[in-house]
Amino acid sequence: MQCVLCKIGHTSRGESTVTLTRGATTVVIKGVPADVCGNCGEPYLDEDTSAWVMDRAEQAAAQGVEVEIVRYAA
Repeated sequence: MQCVLCKIGHTSRGESTVTLTRGATTVVIKGVPADVCGNCGEPYLDEDTSAWVMDRAEQAAAQGVEVEIVRYAA
C-alpha cells in the first residue's frame, strides 16, 4: 500500500513503537506489529492490534499511571 502520509513510500510488514498520551498519562508500547512505510516510517495498525493498543492505554489511564512502557503481547 502507498503511504497516505508521505505519498512516496510503500508499506511492508514490520514492527513499530506506539506512543499515546492523554492528560497526565503516557503509554509507550514497543514491538507493535504494523505495516510500516519504508520512506517516512509511518506505522499502520490493523483493527485487532489497534483495539489492543487502545485498551492497554485505557487501562493505564484508568489506573492513574503517569508513564508506562510495555512490549506488545497479543
